[in-house]
Amino acid sequence: MEHSFAPHSHGFNPLVGTASWSDKTLLDCGKFYPPTAKTPEARLRFYASQFNLVEVDTSYYAIPAVTTAQHWAERTPPGFVFNVKAFSLFTGQWTSTDVLPKDIKEALGPGRRMVYKDMPAEFREELWKRFVACLVPLRVNGKLGLVHFQFSPKVVRHPAAVAHIEHCVEHLPGHTLSIEFRHPSWWENDAVTADTLGLLRSLGLVHTIVDGPQGSPHSVPAIWETTHPDHALLRLHGRNEVAYGMPAKSAAERFDYAYTSAELQALAHRYSPIARSVRYPHAVFNNCMEDKSQLNAREFLEALKAC
Repeated sequence: MEHSFAPHSHGFNPLVGTASWSDKTLLDCGKFYPPTAKTPEARLRFYASQFNLVEVDTSYYAIPAVTTAQHWAERTPPGFVFNVKAFSLFTGQWTSTDVLPKDIKEALGPGRRMVYKDMPAEFREELWKRFVACLVPLRVNGKLGLVHFQFSPKVVRHPAAVAHIEHCVEHLPGHTLSIEFRHPSWWENDAVTADTLGLLRSLGLVHTIVDGPQGSPHSVPAIWETTHPDHALLRLHGRNEVAYGMPAKSAAERFDYAYTSAELQALAHRYSPIARSVRYPHAVFNNCMEDKSQLNAREFLEALKAC
């Protein structure tokens, strides 16, 4: 498969960044962006001067307009990479019709919550078309990295789930998909783990190594493996065991955690052999309270390069 981007420098050039560049707590804290970065354009340009990767999380909540994606491509330098999260409906999550494109929302009726299987097929297909369309500006400008599927904790290991993953692959030909399971059934023992990794390899999918809080029903172990010849992905959610898994908490509260230097060093040493075995190693920090993810991403990048 031909990849839609290539890092702009030779040698070991890991792709490291954060999950979003415009979280409310990040903007409100005033610690990352300079005072001159007062507009969305200025903030993205500044972010892209600091990191070579960002994960688009807004696409999980609503499919971006094509013009929005075109602006992202225009406001970032050559070699900058966007990983884009798949729309929530595609990932087993209950989704409100209120976040759908206006015409589809009107056809289905406002205020309804639906899962993928309950939506009429013609609307599902139209949503896939619009999601693929929003990726085009990034792809043609050489800035599209992974399309990231963060599956709902409700997606348990089952033949129906495998069939849905295959269905997602069929709808994104020519794209590189990364998969993050949030139900522990996919990793419940060594045999199941081997089977899950084999499934990802057989479909050409990128396994997501998850560093996150342990001890909750939604916790999954970090499986330090790669399933794709060109890409590896490490996503870091912090280790806030108290708040993680509490549905009443906001995302920023659930992922409110600052990795210590010792933790980042240990993670870099653990990831380094995998990162150096592929062309495009990705690391995304999702501990998205204020500027914690930006600070940790910078330190992790230096630690990883030094390994």
